[in-house]
Amino acid sequence: MPVFMILGVLAGCAAPRGAILQSEILKESKKDDASYEVVSVTRESLARVAAWPMTGPGIGLSWPGKGQSQTARALRPGDTVNLTIWDSQANSLLGTPEQRAVPMRGLAVSPDGTIFVPYIEEVKVAGLSPEAARADIQARLTPIAPSAQVQLEVVQGSQNTIELVSGVQKPGRYPVAANGVTILSILAEAGGIPDSMRNPVVRMQRGGKAYAVLAKDLYRDPGRDILMRGGDRVAVESDPRSFVVLGATGAERTVHFEQTRHTLLEALSLSSGLSESRADLRAILVLRKYPPSALRADGGGPAKAQVVFTFDLSTGDGLFAASSFEIHPDDVILATESAIPSSASVLGIFGAALGTVQRVEGL
Repeated sequence: MPVFMILGVLAGCAAPRGAILQSEILKESKKDDASYEVVSVTRESLARVAAWPMTGPGIGLSWPGKGQSQTARALRPGDTVNLTIWDSQANSLLGTPEQRAVPMRGLAVSPDGTIFVPYIEEVKVAGLSPEAARADIQARLTPIAPSAQVQLEVVQGSQNTIELVSGVQKPGRYPVAANGVTILSILAEAGGIPDSMRNPVVRMQRGGKAYAVLAKDLYRDPGRDILMRGGDRVAVESDPRSFVVLGATGAERTVHFEQTRHTLLEALSLSSGLSESRADLRAILVLRKYPPSALRADGGGPAKAQVVFTFDLSTGDGLFAASSFEIHPDDVILATESAIPSSASVLGIFGAALGTVQRVEGL
């Protein structure tokens, strides 16, 4: 009698599980009114799903080339120009016989980029380097003072500074050096990016446009170390993108991006991999939600807004597909649990209980 009682109890028991089975996730997809579709990802289908639109919040990675930078500081509206005109002619129109240097100070660069210089009136200087502006003014004075020499000094206005808003040790406004300053140099001058910042993103506003680059790419690629312009605004922030890893993995948690893109295999490694004793390698799932604008009936996009991508990592084909499949921000990676370990646990419990009963009956 005790033996049958124990067997009855075991028949109603199931081994405890910390993750869900694949069948429990996918059974709803077989219904006619299913709210999501299931897409098996293999090397053959990878190119098709890779062409579907990106999802989740992006960081707008784009960066101007060096061709869009200034080679030196340029005059801008708001700057002040101080001129000194030297003329050795005895009958110079610019000064008295005793006066060989004529100072013209406080010439403000107007909103339209000009300064007023006596005898030659309006001179367009905005966008010119100090040397180019000096040479232009001297050339314009030549008809009335052939021997005149022009000396030019610039006092920078607020528009000829670079503003470091946040994400550096010493935020503030920094002047543009006469020979120009690069983005890495200005970041270093501001004390650099704190080591505690996670995968920092450098953002820049220039001329009404927004740019962004990962700091590690900025340090790695000399071509991205552009010269700054007056009026540029720079802010550094942690990469906001993340994905969630659940189920039979090394750790169930939110994982933040550490580079521009991550494949499924890289994402799993960031979460300490899969549980060897629990994970079902044949059923690794990626849950993703698409906006209505991405839906397509011709296969050029998902058929439904909610998609479950399935991967079989027990095969070479599945591993290669997972090594190229790109994880999007806000994706959920779910490692389902294998039914085999659960069955083995039940058999183990049954065997231990049976042995106990046999020992009791032998007494």
